[in-house]
Amino acid sequence: MKSIKPITALIALLGASSAMAANLKIPMSFEYLALDGKKVEGSLFNHKSDLELSEGTHKIAIRYHDMVQDDFSDSESFVKSSPFIVTLAVDGDYEYQLQPAEGEIIKKPKSFAKSPAVVISRVDGGNVNYKVTQTDITESSFVSKLFNGDSGQDIEAATAAATGGAAVARSTAPAQQATTVEAVTLPAKLPANPSDADHAQQMLQYWWLHADEKTRKEFMSWAIQQL
Repeated sequence: MKSIKPITALIALLGASSAMAANLKIPMSFEYLALDGKKVEGSLFNHKSDLELSEGTHKIAIRYHDMVQDDFSDSESFVKSSPFIVTLAVDGDYEYQLQPAEGEIIKKPKSFAKSPAVVISRVDGGNVNYKVTQTDITESSFVSKLFNGDSGQDIEAATAAATGGAAVARSTAPAQQATTVEAVTLPAKLPANPSDADHAQQMLQYWWLHADEKTRKEFMSWAIQQL
């Protein structure tokens, strides 16, 4: 009779290998954009909070993106930061979590979005070797693309390039150990008429917040055809 031990051992080894993956968790107010030169898939309706990471050093593009109370009305609006790059050295199957440096509650979202300060910790309390690099990568608003014909910057492609080794701007001081990142300013495009675009965006955001999912999907299908 042939022994099944080698097969059992192989299965156990494969299971152990897959279990060695680490995990990074982010709050709802943040979103992944790219990992090691590749876009991270996500959607408006399905927030991706967990990112599986193999052992080694990874570059992850993340941005702050939240809905806040509007200063001039009772409605809500979106606030969005430029992407920042987290360089994280993974040395085991640990659970990592990203949080705002000021705590779970961001008191001034618009100020925070200008230069998001975040910290990464391990659930087990161990040391984390990471660095956060702010960038000047920007994208035109959906409204400016729709009404002004602004092609803008492909933020997903830009962040994929940045995490794949391209230079990014505004490097922060390292949290632990760091490698040098060459700074370079990337161009930003502005709407032809900022005041009109801002007003249109507020109206669109108000409508979007009060629309049901079916209406949102129908609108997105139409809007994509207009770009």
